[in-house]
Amino acid sequence: MYGDQETVRKILTGTGDTWAVVGLSSNRSRAAYGVARVLQQFGKRIVPVHPKAETVHGERGYASLADIPFPVDVVDVFVNSELAGPVADEAVTIGAKAVWFQLGVVDEEAHARTRGEGLEMVMDRCPAIEIPRLP
Repeated sequence: MYGDQETVRKILTGTGDTWAVVGLSSNRSRAAYGVARVLQQFGKRIVPVHPKAETVHGERGYASLADIPFPVDVVDVFVNSELAGPVADEAVTIGAKAVWFQLGVVDEEAHARTRGEGLEMVMDRCPAIEIPRLP
């Protein structure tokens, strides 16, 4: 398991409410689109991060994490596992407090690096599934 229930709870309830969603575009058929909407419904501010830098769900998009001009609490990653490690490293660089790799996204070396830098991290889980389960 790449994120025990306590870590999941901590990220969802105590880490902060600004979530950069890497891979989020205006494509309604992509999982990121629906997950970001659920996060908004639970009071999170979503920040789309995608090369197209599109506005999604009323929030301005940015081409990269480094382009976001305000602090980000959690970086939610919707990219292939092969691309996820550098995103986690960038999350450390921008001062995020946690990294969340979506279902199917696993990079054990990135997990070890990120945790080693003091960030909370979950892999292969979905916050849109987890957040409604919280008591």
